[in-house]
Amino acid sequence: MRTATITRKTSETEISVTINLDGAGSYDNQTGVGFFDHMLDQLSRHSLIDFTIRAKGDLHIDDHHTVEDTGIALGQALVQALGDKKGIRRYGSCLLPMDDTLVRSALDLSARPFLVWNVDFPSAKIGTFDTELVREFFQALSTHGGITLHIDALHGLNSHHIAEAAFKSVARALREAVETDPRKADEIPSTKGAL
Repeated sequence: MRTATITRKTSETEISVTINLDGAGSYDNQTGVGFFDHMLDQLSRHSLIDFTIRAKGDLHIDDHHTVEDTGIALGQALVQALGDKKGIRRYGSCLLPMDDTLVRSALDLSARPFLVWNVDFPSAKIGTFDTELVREFFQALSTHGGITLHIDALHGLNSHHIAEAAFKSVARALREAVETDPRKADEIPSTKGAL
């Protein structure tokens, strides 16, 4: 079973992440940051990866450490759950519309982390949530998950829609990439023989 649990504790945060790559998109996310929980719910639901995330962070300072460290722990959990990556499709992409917004995501579970981020938000905040933290989350996820990740917002007027479309688009791309390829279920998807 392709599952993982990661616990990460620092002087700033205490994070626990449990995932099941072969789930149904069930989620139970509690980080203390309401909008971020909503985005993590979208990431789980649309990737069909089950998430249980618990985070306690220094929210009296701001949301930054909680969001970034959750991305780190989630990336580490993905690496653990994927193991040697035998049989996965490896690549995924999604062009996702949401009302005024259109976001394109493409990713490679290559073990070569790189984030290309072409997303602008018309406002600095969504409620009390700093929009710059969306990039921080994906940077941490990419780095610690070994993911080459491109995210481009092609259209968008509403910051909430842009953020949510980004999470949903990445979720759909991730769903495609982690799925087992029935034509190559016993092989690592690389001519090098390792990822």
